[in-house]
Amino acid sequence: MIKVGLVSLGCAKNLIDSEIMVGHLQQAGMTMTPEADLADVLIINTCSFIDMAKKESVGAVHEAVDAREEANRKRQKIIVAGCLSQRFAQELPGLMPEVDAFIGLDQITQVAPIIQRLMGTDVQENHVTRQPQYIPDFDTPRFRLTPKHSAYIKIAEGCNHPCSFCIIPRIRGRHRSRTQESVVKEARQLIESGVKEINLISQDTTYFGMDKWTEDRPKPRSGVDSTKGDSLSTLIRELNAIPGDFWIRLLYTHPAHWSDDLISAIAESPKVARYIDMPLQHISDNMLSLMKRETDGAYIRDLVKRIRAGIPGIAIRTTFIVGFPGETEADFNELVQFIEDEKFERAGVFNYSREEDTRAAKMEGQIHHMTRKARWSEAMRAIQRSVEHVNRQQVGKTMRVLIEEPGVARSEMDAPDIDTTVFVDKSLPIGSFADVTIKDWRGYDLVAG
Repeated sequence: MIKVGLVSLGCAKNLIDSEIMVGHLQQAGMTMTPEADLADVLIINTCSFIDMAKKESVGAVHEAVDAREEANRKRQKIIVAGCLSQRFAQELPGLMPEVDAFIGLDQITQVAPIIQRLMGTDVQENHVTRQPQYIPDFDTPRFRLTPKHSAYIKIAEGCNHPCSFCIIPRIRGRHRSRTQESVVKEARQLIESGVKEINLISQDTTYFGMDKWTEDRPKPRSGVDSTKGDSLSTLIRELNAIPGDFWIRLLYTHPAHWSDDLISAIAESPKVARYIDMPLQHISDNMLSLMKRETDGAYIRDLVKRIRAGIPGIAIRTTFIVGFPGETEADFNELVQFIEDEKFERAGVFNYSREEDTRAAKMEGQIHHMTRKARWSEAMRAIQRSVEHVNRQQVGKTMRVLIEEPGVARSEMDAPDIDTTVFVDKSLPIGSFADVTIKDWRGYDLVAG
């Protein structure tokens, strides 16, 4: 019996790919082992979104190769999967001759037969195909690696946006949505199995269904519109109608596609967590134009107001990029002031990463790394002040939380593995909802009595 080890790096979208690989391996009769030294095959599912992620992925591969040599496990096969393989399909085989096989996004369901062939050969294999097409379905074999009470559903794959800093469309291909029926069936299965939190993910969740519109083809700035066919609004309403006590959480929404229709759908759906993840990246018109974000500062300010007015109690999570090529002091100061003014409930900042094969990498006006670092620190301090302001306002309030582990919970404002936590009574059962009263706060976290 073949024993397989797995190292899964990167985001939740990558984690689902890992879960699908494990599901297919188990279906083929292979066993998974957490002990790398016991594995006949070690799969490293990599990320390459930004430079730091690439370094982590390359480091994990080198570590696996070195460990195989030191332990004299020469029979062990090493497979590199995921975004690094997909992005550098032509270069990696020559750069990493010790790796036995490379697989991309289209091969995650074929991993078992690839392993079976690999066990009988010493020839390096490269299975990566260009422009991946794969998307999962409700009956795709999958072994969840998340806690029993929380699950991700990948509702689409790929991205059509031209953001000048981002390599994802080249790696993941063009946007392709699952059918609404498929997503709802998967959600029903998960909820019936006891899942209390459904996290909807894709590269651009707000574009769900638009690629299937037939009469009026969507544009890069088209809003979510349930009158034109399946959309995130129609999906939300169907998921909200599923019987049970659970949260639906929206991750990775693009501001260009937000609409009053989507705002209304969320407001009318009590099972949708009062939380949205909407990366804004900047507020300066100069930066948004150079980043090719298909939004401008006035649009973003108006959208935030409309969301807050239309969905009472909403928590907005966002991310920004500082140090982008051409960012002036005025651009940066406008961003910091925007953060101070809006007081986002949850936010993060990326220090611009110069990624090869992106438009931004070739731009003039690259910012010195020390300036980027200083701007990142200042923006993070502004975010910390905003979060502390929000946390002070929570003291004395009663909120519903989902118990993650003994003494630790998450509120509707907190997505798994991204946001902050609520410290609660250790006797509260894991995987259950509880209503708690906030007594205090510590930095980013809340403390319940």
